[in-house]
Amino acid sequence: MNAPTQLPDISEQELYRIDAYWRACNYLAAGMIYLRDNPLLREPLQIEHIKNRLLGHWGASPGLAFGYVHMNRLIKKYDFNAIFMAGPGHGAPGVLGPIYLEGTYSEIYPNKGEDEDGIKLFFKEFSFPGGIGSHCTPETPGSIHEGGELGYSISHAFGAAYDNPDLIVTVMVGDGESETAPLATSWHSNKFLNPVRDGAVLPILHLNGYKINNPTILSRISHEELDNLFRGYGWTPHFVEGSDPLAMHARMAEVLEQCVLEIRRIQAEARTSNHPVRPRWPMIVLRSPKGWTGPKEVNGHKVEGFWRAHQVPIGDVRSNPENLHKLEAWLRSYKPEELFDQNGCLMPELKALAPRYTRRMSANPHANGGLLRKALRMPDFRDYAADVSGPGKTSAENTRPLGKLLRDIMAQNMNNFRVFGPDENSSNKLDNVYEVSKKTWLADFLPEDADGSELSPDGRVMEMLSEHTLEGWLEGYLLTGRHGFFSTYEAFVHVIDSMFNQHAKWLAMSNEIPWRAPVSSLNLLITSTVWRQDHNGFTHQDPGFLDVVVNKSPKVTRIYLPPDVNTLLCVANDCLQSTDFINVIVCDKQKHLQYLTMEQAIKHCTKGIGIWDWASNDEGSEPDMVMVGCGDIPTKEALAATVLLRESFPDIKIRFINVVDLYKLTPSSEHPHGLSDKDFDSLFTIDRPIIFNFHGYPWLIHRLAYRRTNHKNLHVRGYKEKGSINTPLELAIQNEIDRFSLAIDVIDRIPRLRVAGAHVKERLRDKQIECRHYAYEHGVDLPEADGWTWPY
Repeated sequence: MNAPTQLPDISEQELYRIDAYWRACNYLAAGMIYLRDNPLLREPLQIEHIKNRLLGHWGASPGLAFGYVHMNRLIKKYDFNAIFMAGPGHGAPGVLGPIYLEGTYSEIYPNKGEDEDGIKLFFKEFSFPGGIGSHCTPETPGSIHEGGELGYSISHAFGAAYDNPDLIVTVMVGDGESETAPLATSWHSNKFLNPVRDGAVLPILHLNGYKINNPTILSRISHEELDNLFRGYGWTPHFVEGSDPLAMHARMAEVLEQCVLEIRRIQAEARTSNHPVRPRWPMIVLRSPKGWTGPKEVNGHKVEGFWRAHQVPIGDVRSNPENLHKLEAWLRSYKPEELFDQNGCLMPELKALAPRYTRRMSANPHANGGLLRKALRMPDFRDYAADVSGPGKTSAENTRPLGKLLRDIMAQNMNNFRVFGPDENSSNKLDNVYEVSKKTWLADFLPEDADGSELSPDGRVMEMLSEHTLEGWLEGYLLTGRHGFFSTYEAFVHVIDSMFNQHAKWLAMSNEIPWRAPVSSLNLLITSTVWRQDHNGFTHQDPGFLDVVVNKSPKVTRIYLPPDVNTLLCVANDCLQSTDFINVIVCDKQKHLQYLTMEQAIKHCTKGIGIWDWASNDEGSEPDMVMVGCGDIPTKEALAATVLLRESFPDIKIRFINVVDLYKLTPSSEHPHGLSDKDFDSLFTIDRPIIFNFHGYPWLIHRLAYRRTNHKNLHVRGYKEKGSINTPLELAIQNEIDRFSLAIDVIDRIPRLRVAGAHVKERLRDKQIECRHYAYEHGVDLPEADGWTWPY
């Protein structure tokens, strides 16, 4: 885009046409809420023309359409690449209107053509059973952000702008969502945007004064305080304020063009010098009445410019003839007869105002990122394998080789892959990534930063102590066609519970929409896990994110618990190449025993669950019991319990199973990865006791396996909210996932051992007490227990 240095004047004729286009948008927005027939008011409005249920949100819609229409003017004028995000909740009418008018909606959904019948169906299906919702859902062309997510619009916008140097992401930020913590923090994203290689984000803070039925904070502080707030965030705010449409159009045209030209100036200067510095990016504060151009008052109450405009401004039109007339007068105030021709198509002179083809924000391929996605260039994950001479003999940091794999993936994909983490990549043993790319940083540098801080304006590792912002960046990055990897501490992944929920819903719905191309999966490594919190304590002990994950659609969620380096590498390799999933990988960063060679790990991970023959002694016969390990520490303790039992009862037959893919426990009818009932029965038997040592909360396993034949004999050990500053083994003992508790449990559940095993139980309890006393005395675990290895 070659931008002029001076702003041109906008003609009066152009202003009137922009206003007419905006009136058409507002008419469509109101029509979506109210009308199921008579879409262009070609006859007097009757009760039968009104929907039986009035659902939708009017209040933010005129402001959203206002911003959209003015962006269209500049896209057409300067021919640049842009997408539009609607942050306010339930803002779809204000976006669907301009999307329909520029033709994209009818291209994707031909039954909603650009004629009277098409408008009728367009109206009917809004907030209607079998139709579309009142957010900018995945069915909305041009959308990668659903307004109901409230708080993530800015971070999604920045994620979309990273590594998209020619893209301007215009994001309308609701003043209600501005009261959320994720939104407040995400304003700092401007410290991570490199004007040399990234695109730009142009926020429009839409202050219409009210939430559902309360004023908003930012609308009730002084102009000076608001200006200082955003200057403090590092932005240059520009204000567009008022209610007179033509005056507001003139002001918005001037200010928006000034902002776009300033963005291009900043980028041109940085790219000419190839010297990335943090500029003060422009932003806009748009202050307009809530429910702008809607009814002034209804039933004696103020509506426009007040919270009553938030949803349906006139709610009783089917039962109140006076308000039916008021609705008709409101709809006719937009003069639809001047906007649409006899066939119901937008007038040609107005149609000409919109950009064409993929310059339309609703048809921009960045908002359907799978169209732009290119597969990662991947090194061979086998090259990073841990050397395993024998199962359970040696120890290694499980995540360290993964960091080396991520390093080399980044080296081969320097324009479409980033690593995200809240100041924890080094802690999580992934710091090898800094060998090819440092941490993105465009705020100030101090001399001492050169000594180990790994900061650079050109960095591709995204670190900020806000899981909200990181998750938003990653989602925006993925939805625009790129790849990423996010690691965080297990206890604090709950910070993004709601963001995970919304992204899972987005993916599940997108899978049902043929025109949505597949996007890269969201890959989430959960580490610094519950069982190794010997200094962080109780606050860092919470494996419950897995319970949240299994609530979501089985079409999009995957959970893996690799017990060692080679299984982790196998899982990560598969996840990084997948599409349309949320892959949750649970693996601790500390040193753990290594069990499988790479060849064995590949086979085991391909199955997702399996018998470890080397840890079992039941081949050729039915076992006395089944021991299961799921997770790194639980697997080690289960193996150690197996050894204790075999040493104490040489004739006992134990089958040892390890679970990597948690969804293998569900029936195949419930999840694509689930085992058939026959395969499950073969592994777990139909009548023998099962001791399942699990990484997380024990009831999750029961939830997944409750329909299985042998569920009555399934006994799950897991985290029980006990412990604080503990050694690893002592924490396991408190929660009864330790080797001694497991072995005692087995003795109690095998009839022939209940009495005969009494002496062994006493010795196991004595050893358990010894281990606890040693930990309390020395601050570390008993060396023979801590350094335990597989003896066979």
